[in-house]
Amino acid sequence: MCEQAVNAIIENYRGKPEALIHALTEIQHELNWLPREVLAEVAAALGVPLAQAIQIASFYKVFSLTPKGRHELHVCTGMTCHLRGGDKLLAKVEAVTGLKPGETDAAGRFTLERGSCLGSCSIGPELIVDGKHHGRMTPEQVEAVLDQYS
Repeated sequence: MCEQAVNAIIENYRGKPEALIHALTEIQHELNWLPREVLAEVAAALGVPLAQAIQIASFYKVFSLTPKGRHELHVCTGMTCHLRGGDKLLAKVEAVTGLKPGETDAAGRFTLERGSCLGSCSIGPELIVDGKHHGRMTPEQVEAVLDQYS
């Protein structure tokens, strides 16, 4: 199904070099990452150099050139969250998922990242899953939150 969806996206933007970012965004949403061979297909279909597609994909943080899990976990380790137990929260997320920041599990379920400030200091420490903020988190709450994303 993913291959058909990606092909449909590419066909939708064929011959429209100005739509490169839109095409990559839709493919990223479908696959959770941008494989090099897909970048080559998009570049050829849109009529842009492969180097340009790679440059765009590597410049914008929303894009990933490595496989990502279905669910992205972000743990804040900024100063406020750190003072409120952010490091303990991160350690518990690592223990539950078996991941270190920057890693994706073998099943493709989770990708773990940490951030120095995720913009919600008043509710820290926080765990963000797929953009949903879980504030005032304690290590004891981690498993219950992650179980929602199976």
